[in-house]
Amino acid sequence: MKNKRIIYILALAVFLIGTIEYIITGVIEMIAVDLGVSTSEVGLLVTVFALSAAIVAPVLIALTINADRKKLLMTTLGVFIASNGLMFVDLAYETVLWIRIIQGASGGIATVVAMAIATRLVEREKRGNAIGIILMGLSSSLVLGVPVGTFFSEMFGWRVLFVLIGLLSVLPLFIIYKKVPAIKEEEKVTLRMQLSILRNPTILMALAITLFYVGGYSTLFTYITPFLQATSSLSMTEISGVLFLAGICSFVGSRLGGQLADAKGSKFTICLGLLLQGATLLLFALAGVNLLVLILVLMIFMLATWSISPAQQLYLVTLAPRNPDIALSVNTSFIQFGFALGSGLGGLVISRTSVLYLNWLGFAAVSIALLLAILLFKKMSSRTGTPIVTR
Repeated sequence: MKNKRIIYILALAVFLIGTIEYIITGVIEMIAVDLGVSTSEVGLLVTVFALSAAIVAPVLIALTINADRKKLLMTTLGVFIASNGLMFVDLAYETVLWIRIIQGASGGIATVVAMAIATRLVEREKRGNAIGIILMGLSSSLVLGVPVGTFFSEMFGWRVLFVLIGLLSVLPLFIIYKKVPAIKEEEKVTLRMQLSILRNPTILMALAITLFYVGGYSTLFTYITPFLQATSSLSMTEISGVLFLAGICSFVGSRLGGQLADAKGSKFTICLGLLLQGATLLLFALAGVNLLVLILVLMIFMLATWSISPAQQLYLVTLAPRNPDIALSVNTSFIQFGFALGSGLGGLVISRTSVLYLNWLGFAAVSIALLLAILLFKKMSSRTGTPIVTR
């Protein structure tokens, strides 16, 4: 694969962005105590980050579609770094919400542009693998960022983590400046061309799949720490270890998902991942019976969920080959809408019932995603006369 080192640098930047987005899940109780708010209100910090990435990021990407991708990536990374520095200040909960909005917008744009650049720097037949590597950076934030952050928060406090990650983000920013070439659209892209993607019913159904499978994931994982506390007698240090194992599975899932999408096709990979994701959400109902069963189910859940993402991204790119940036941007928006939907509904469930019901809500969302995938792929197969496992 061409430019492999650059792809991994882009993945590093996405890793740091992902750590900032997901770190809330590991220190949610600590932040609640520090800011003097409820757990469900801290969950809103995940929701606003996701909504900002989903709403603001695609608008700005659409407005800058003809700009140099390298300059756009560097600018948004710079804003992201500055916003992390602000988190060190002892601010009110409402102000922290606004900072999370800035982080969501800048981080969302940077993630999409990093994926778009990756698809331009590799061979056509390696695009799924390149996207998988970038998303591997995102899932790596669960392998290292969240559990390590949770562990060190016990010693240094959660605010220090944001500053440290901001400083670490300077490294990929510098390397991108030195190594990534200028990338512009060969043909000028008009607003009509961008909006045409959203008028395509096939693309809209594919985006709905993204919304519901990510929503099903986020419903549970946003509150995974209180869920583990309610279903086991694990300490915070032990929970950090469980999150580390879960992160390894998400890391492996992203890598395998990209490879499987190139080898077997994105449709096959998406359907397999959704089936496993839905099955594990059902099995969470039995997870409290045995700790090992709980951990095993969580591992498979993470592996399945993260294997879907590179295949889904590749599928959207193939549906809109002339505008991969827009396709990736819109799909990433729906990923963030899914995070917002899941974390928001999950917080509502916790505030009114119990954290133990989250897996059922997640299962309902993933079931809808699987049904939509079956209908969409059957429809596409009948049009082309190709079996469902083809790309």
